[in-house]
Amino acid sequence: MPSFDEVLKEAGEFGRFQKRVFFLLSQTGITFSSLFASVVFLGRAPHSFWCRIPGAAELSERCGWTLEEELNFTVLPLHLGNESVSGECKRLDVTWDTSVSCASPLARYGNHSTGNLPLAPCHDNWVYEQPHSSIVSEYDLVCGNAWMLDLSQAILNLGFLAGAFILGYAADRYGRILIYLLSCLGVGICGIIVAFSPNFTVFLIFRFLQGMFGKGTWMTGYVIVTEIVGSDQRIVGIVIQIFFTLGIIILPGIAYLIPTWQGIQLAISLPNFLFLLYYWVVPESPRWLLTRKKGEKALKIMHNIAKHNGKFLSPHYSEITISNEEVSNPSFLDLVRTPQMRRNTLILMYAWFTSALIYQGLVMRLGIIGGNLYLDFFLSGAVELPAAFLIIVTIDRIGRRLPFAMSNIVASIACLITAFLPEDIPWLKTTVATLGRLSITIAFEVVYLVNSELYPTTLRNFGVSLCSSLCDLGGIIAPFLLFRLAAIWLELPLIIFSILAAVCGLLVLLLPETKGISLPETVEDVEQLPSDFGKCGKKRKHRDTNSYI
Repeated sequence: MPSFDEVLKEAGEFGRFQKRVFFLLSQTGITFSSLFASVVFLGRAPHSFWCRIPGAAELSERCGWTLEEELNFTVLPLHLGNESVSGECKRLDVTWDTSVSCASPLARYGNHSTGNLPLAPCHDNWVYEQPHSSIVSEYDLVCGNAWMLDLSQAILNLGFLAGAFILGYAADRYGRILIYLLSCLGVGICGIIVAFSPNFTVFLIFRFLQGMFGKGTWMTGYVIVTEIVGSDQRIVGIVIQIFFTLGIIILPGIAYLIPTWQGIQLAISLPNFLFLLYYWVVPESPRWLLTRKKGEKALKIMHNIAKHNGKFLSPHYSEITISNEEVSNPSFLDLVRTPQMRRNTLILMYAWFTSALIYQGLVMRLGIIGGNLYLDFFLSGAVELPAAFLIIVTIDRIGRRLPFAMSNIVASIACLITAFLPEDIPWLKTTVATLGRLSITIAFEVVYLVNSELYPTTLRNFGVSLCSSLCDLGGIIAPFLLFRLAAIWLELPLIIFSILAAVCGLLVLLLPETKGISLPETVEDVEQLPSDFGKCGKKRKHRDTNSYI
C-alpha cells in the first residue's frame, strides 16, 4: 500500500487546491495578530486628565462653572502649591465653600499655602481630555488602577495559553477543521461582548475567552496548511507568517480611521464570522483522518485534491498506509517519554517562551520611548516583512537549524548594543533596535515551522499547541517584566532579552535538522531523525515504504 506522502505527490504537493486552502486559512493570521496587538490602541493613554473633587457637579451648577473654570478653581491651586502634584491622581482634601465667592472657593483657609493643605488619593470620577475613547478612560485604568491595563493583556495571553491546551487537545481528538470553525465562532461572539462590556470584570472574562478561541483559529489553521502540502512545500509555514505581519501593519490604519475603542474591537472581531464559510471549501486534514483509522475518508479527500489540481490518482491507490502506531488521546507524557522527543520538547518550549517574551517586549517598548504611535507601529510591523523573505531564501538552502540559532544570537547582540548606545545618536540606536526586532521575528517564525516538523502526526497538533503555550506564558510575563524593570532603568529589559536570546541560540543547535525530510508519522520516525550537527543532511529510511526520502 502506498504511503500518504506518495499519494500526495501523485495528487499534487502544492497545486491549485492547496494554494486555495492556504490563502483562505492565512486570513486567520490577520485577525489573530490584530487581536494579539490590539491593546496598544484599545488602551491608548489619554494625553491629559484630572481628578474631579467630590460634589463638583453641585458646585459647578451653583456657580455656573464650565469644566475649564472648574479645573482652574479646584485643581490648579493644588499644582501651584505643590509643583510635584499635577492633580491627576491626588486632590485637595478640604471643604469647598462657595457661599462667599465662587471665584475663591478656598477663601476660608485665608493665607494658608495650598502646599500645606491635606491631600487625598483620587479613586474615581476622573475627567479626560475630549475626545478620547479607550478602555483606559472607559474603565478608569489610571493612577492606582494603571496596572489593570497590563492585566488585560496578561489575561488575553492567559486565554491563548488555555486555548493551546484545550483546543490543541480537542483538534487532535475531534478533528482540525471542526475545532477551527468552532473557534472562529467563539472569537466573533466573544469579541462583540467585549466591545459592549458593562464593566471591566466582564471585559476581562470575555477577553480571556476571545484569546482562547483566537489561539484555536491560528494554531489549527496553521496545522491544516502544513499537513496538506508535501515536504518540499512546507515553506508555506513561513509564508503564512506574512499574513500575521500584515495584520500588524493594517491595525494602526484601522485604529486611525475608527475613533472609538469599541469600533476597533468590532473591526478585528467580526471578520471571524466570514471564516465559517470555510465549512464548504476547506476539508478535514487527510493526515489526521489516517491517524484516526479513517482511510476511506482520507482517500476520498485525496481524490478531490487530485481533481482540483488537474491530476488523476492511479487505480491502485485504493488504500493508503495507515500508521501502525496505536492512536490514543495525547498527553504531555507522550512528548517526553523517549529521548529525542524529550529533548525536542524542552528546547522548543524554551524557544517559544524566549521568542514571545522578547517579541512582545520590543513591541510594547515602543510605548515607553514615545513618538507617533500610529506611524511607529506601522513601521515596526513593516520591519517584520523582510523576515519571511530572508527565511524563504535561506531555509531550504542551508536548513532550519542554523538560521534559527543565528537569528537568536543576532537578536541578543542587537539588544545588548542598543541598551548601551547613547541617546544623542538616535538614528543608530533605532537602527540597531530594528535589527533586533527583525532577528527575533525570524526566530519567532522559524519556531512555528520547526515545531510542526519535529512531532509525529498523532501528536502534532497537541505538541505544537503545548510548546507554543510557553509563548503565551512569555506574553503574560512580558508587560510586567518590561514596565517594572524599565522603572529601575529604561534599558534593563534589553539586558534580560539579550541573555535569554543568547541561551536560546545555543540550545536550538541541539535540535534535529528537518530540511527535505517528510513529516514524521510516528514517534519512532522522530527518534530516527539525525540530531548531530554534522549529520543534518543524512538520509533516513522511511519505515512504511522502504524508500529513501
